[in-house]
Amino acid sequence: MPLLSLVTLLPIALGIVVAAMPQSASRMGALVASVVVFVASIPLWTGFDPAGAEYQFVEDLEWIAQWGVRYHLGIDGISLLMIMLTTLLMPVAVLASFNYIKESRRGYYVCLLFLEASMIGVFAALDLFAFYLFWEGMLIPMYFLIGIWGGPRRIYAALKFFIYTMAGSVLMLVAILWLVSAQHAATGVWTFSLPALYGGALTAQAQFWLFAAFALAFAVKVPLFPFHTWLPDAHVEAPT
Repeated sequence: MPLLSLVTLLPIALGIVVAAMPQSASRMGALVASVVVFVASIPLWTGFDPAGAEYQFVEDLEWIAQWGVRYHLGIDGISLLMIMLTTLLMPVAVLASFNYIKESRRGYYVCLLFLEASMIGVFAALDLFAFYLFWEGMLIPMYFLIGIWGGPRRIYAALKFFIYTMAGSVLMLVAILWLVSAQHAATGVWTFSLPALYGGALTAQAQFWLFAAFALAFAVKVPLFPFHTWLPDAHVEAPT
């Protein structure tokens, strides 16, 4: 399997393995799984050439041909650092939960590993369709991590987190679909490829509104003032 796909999908495969383990073994199983993912990501760091191509470890396969959707992964220097940071911090997150999570440990660690896969996918995706799937995929394990293993007001915090971030995601989806439609109108080709869309010809006004839509979606997710009101509840109630 190509390296980038391996690093992206390995947490899901190992999460399924952890799901099949007894509750008593799931904690150590999750730690081993997270360390394995980190070790698997090290060749991305050692094999990356700073003087090489803009995107490296590229994988580009046909996926949904009629829509121009491709399974297109690749990393640049920034996404490399974000992936390495993600795989490094996940074992720390698992260790930090050893004494905190007392009930349904297996489900907790499965959610953590699925979350890791979505985060890596967000940083690796070069197709906006795949990017959006990974982006939305992060919401599901996060919702359960807060709603099941959170504090006394966990349900309220989980719902608030989900509604806020989903609203931002819908705005991003509209921007993606508009951008793809504009590219099709200009070239006659349907494509969600980020490098191809970078080369599209858009008016200054169109660029402004697209930037505003993406920036607002990201501002909700980060979050930035004044779209940050979900953050205190979610982070206070979320498991440490």
